[in-house]
Amino acid sequence: MARWDDHKRLFYYTPGKNYETGIRDIKDGNYYRSIFNYHEVPKIDFDMRLIPIQPAEDIFITDTTFRDGQQSLAPFSVEQIETLYDFLHKIGGRNGLIRASEFFLYSGKDKAAVQRCLEKGYEFPKVTSWIRANKEDLKLVKEMEIDETGMLTSVSDYHIFLKLGSTRKKVLDDYLGIVKEALSLGIIPRCHFEDVTRADIYGFCVPFARELMRLREESGIDVKIRLCDTLGYGVTFPGAALPRAVDKLVRAMVDDAGVPSSLLEWHGHNDFHKVLTNATTAWLYGCSGVNTAIFGFGERTGNTPLEAMVIEYLSLRGHDKTVNTKEITKMADYVNAEFNFTIPPNYPFVGENFNVTRAGIHADGLVKNEEIYNIFDTKKILDRPIEIAITDKSGKAGIAHWINRHFKLDRPDEIDKRHPGVSRIYLNVVKEYEEGRTTSMSDDELEKLSMRFIPQIFLSGFDLIKYEAQEYASKLMAELLDSDDIRSMDPARQEPVIMEFIKEFPFIQFAYVTDMNGIKITQNITQPEYKGQFMHKMKVHEDCSDREWFVKTIEDGKLHVSGVCTSRITRALILTVSAPITDDYDEMIGVLGIDIRFEDVVKVIQSVYESRGMSMSPRDLQKYQRLLWEELHRSTGSSKFK
Repeated sequence: MARWDDHKRLFYYTPGKNYETGIRDIKDGNYYRSIFNYHEVPKIDFDMRLIPIQPAEDIFITDTTFRDGQQSLAPFSVEQIETLYDFLHKIGGRNGLIRASEFFLYSGKDKAAVQRCLEKGYEFPKVTSWIRANKEDLKLVKEMEIDETGMLTSVSDYHIFLKLGSTRKKVLDDYLGIVKEALSLGIIPRCHFEDVTRADIYGFCVPFARELMRLREESGIDVKIRLCDTLGYGVTFPGAALPRAVDKLVRAMVDDAGVPSSLLEWHGHNDFHKVLTNATTAWLYGCSGVNTAIFGFGERTGNTPLEAMVIEYLSLRGHDKTVNTKEITKMADYVNAEFNFTIPPNYPFVGENFNVTRAGIHADGLVKNEEIYNIFDTKKILDRPIEIAITDKSGKAGIAHWINRHFKLDRPDEIDKRHPGVSRIYLNVVKEYEEGRTTSMSDDELEKLSMRFIPQIFLSGFDLIKYEAQEYASKLMAELLDSDDIRSMDPARQEPVIMEFIKEFPFIQFAYVTDMNGIKITQNITQPEYKGQFMHKMKVHEDCSDREWFVKTIEDGKLHVSGVCTSRITRALILTVSAPITDDYDEMIGVLGIDIRFEDVVKVIQSVYESRGMSMSPRDLQKYQRLLWEELHRSTGSSKFK
């Protein structure tokens, strides 16, 4: 009984005769009301007994992402489950740090996902299932040819009396019956001791576990036990009492029930912010397995985060080259992109800002040596280089560090905090906060300031597109410019050649030739879908002499790629490419121009990258599109005729 002790200033539990063993088949449930008064915050009571740390020889992780974890989100697709299962396999490595994963078997989609994962033939994580404790569900396990299944065996009187409307003896008989049935089918049963942190440990749980170990001995088949802290009541404080004390729960199973550590798992929830420390404590006191879900997914406040326990394992057991921690970051990127879920920015190890510092003095320290303010080499371990979030408190050192990291500048190209451009960026940042800003500067905002004040280090997405468009357009136009028909400056000869050209390249919206006075001499040569629009809005002999693309080509006799603009004819976003037409004596005699649709030119650039064995991500494409629109909005008074 937990009673307040004025001297100890704790709710103090006196063990008395120690703990009685054997099923205590009481008429009314034991709800530990001195601890769990529903109308008050639950109490933590102490018996002042301290026990030593006794970790198991082998510790490992199991996964419930596809069972408990999935219950907190929109249902996963088969493809999503398959991809996440691949990540678990890569992270856990060949030695099976992530030992097993559990799946539902009820729907067609559940079964399809299980089948996909089984077909991969991975040794780890082992595919297991979860069922309700009844024979009908057990048939599903047998049909899917799975050799291990979890089964719900609630152990607290809250569940036995209030949910099931039963008694301890009756539920014990029912549970043992379904375990025997599983063993008769050659299936390893894993009994989930639901709500164990509100259960009568020595009046029900230990006797139940002893019976399970007896069945294990008789059958020669392992029987596993998962200790489920369903509502997150577990505590790790020295001297805490049962049923909430994690250390004593684990040792009760190992020492008093005779459960081998290798057959024991801990499953926690985060209702009281203790899920990680409880799981680690279970490891330290002899529980081999800790059940987890990626990024803490799970009902209500979630389960033990899988990635956190990977890091915890390495903290306890040292470096393991078979564990691939960089895949944790890739898995986080996948979840953010594919699921209707965004990992919180400050979430440890994978959140967008987990290794981002804002304080200026911290940034200055990072510039000198990043070990000063980084938890470990996050670039090496998680493929996440340390970052600095810029505010008015970041100082010039923080801005210089952000620039060098963001633009991947190494010595001797690194920007020093004394660079005048850094000072000007810093003044602009400070001004933002003087005017009431409360959020940190975004990468996009800092990119713009860097373009403005340190342009030599920044090749914008627009500049890149112009460069690549120029490279590509020069190749496209070379054949045209060498054509005798084009060089004839006879529209009757030029027009058929240009028409065939734009048929071959449908991303070209409009093509034309002007004479040296800027007068368009060709008809409106365009794609079929635009003919009507150009017919009504474009003159046959349009005067283009004041257009930038014409003026620049006439001035230097070179190929030019214009700024971006909106076509006044089609309203599409376009780029104009212009080049000189020369005679046999290399004298300029006219200008050839083509208008290229922006969305299509980006695709063309992507294909150029692929031909070089490089890649351009969807994020890159979106970024270039945004920069092009900004270029459009910056241009004022453009007189392009398009």
